[in-house]
Amino acid sequence: MTDSCKIELLNVSKRHNIYARPIDRLKELILRDRCFHREYWALNDLSASFQNCTTAVLGPNGAGKSTMLQLIAGVLQPTYGEVKVHGRVTAILELGAGFQPEYSGRENVMMNGMMLGISRKEMLERMDSIAEFAEIGEFFDQPLKTYSSGMGVRLAFATAISVDPEVLLVDEALAVGDERFIKKCHVKVRELQDRGTAIIVVTHNMRIVNQFCQRAVLINEGRLIAQGTIEEVKPLYDSLMEETNYAQKAFSQPVAIG
Repeated sequence: MTDSCKIELLNVSKRHNIYARPIDRLKELILRDRCFHREYWALNDLSASFQNCTTAVLGPNGAGKSTMLQLIAGVLQPTYGEVKVHGRVTAILELGAGFQPEYSGRENVMMNGMMLGISRKEMLERMDSIAEFAEIGEFFDQPLKTYSSGMGVRLAFATAISVDPEVLLVDEALAVGDERFIKKCHVKVRELQDRGTAIIVVTHNMRIVNQFCQRAVLINEGRLIAQGTIEEVKPLYDSLMEETNYAQKAFSQPVAIG
């Protein structure tokens, strides 16, 4: 892996076992020669690389975008293939990912930082600035389970940017919250870009893509379709989305019989 390449996915596949009923998982554990699940491949032999820039991960719903970010973050492990990551990674995934709902915001921030190898002393020094950026007031010392979705995203963003990430993963979080908070997040993203942070953004918001991203990766049905500059990938994304929307409309139309 070169210095400019922060992340590489090499022939990565990720399989999920889907059970129709919770008890089927137990049956499979007991009756080891019986199968009670069906396989779903969220990613299928996908290879991609990410440099020291901001990259958009594009594709229709269910394409495997969030699974890709979870693999890079280490939340999931690949079924096959290899994920190489160079540098400290922080992630803003779906609400609550990596956080404990019974713990307060302050406790979650401390735990998150220490899991990244940051000392307790250093995290305590950063705590006031994290609380100030998150703007959740007295809820900072309340259990995460009492938070609204917007408050959870604020805390996740404030925590992620506070630990000087070399790689920042963002799943649909740059357009969440009120307009003032969004602008504040955008300013911080610009600061990270100026410092050379590799940022990977999963989004359907093309305004975000055009405003912040230099490169894009397009995936569909767990497979890589294209990777390159925004100018190279965006027409392919637009065409894919038109086909997807057309297929969904056709599928939803009633069929006349007789």
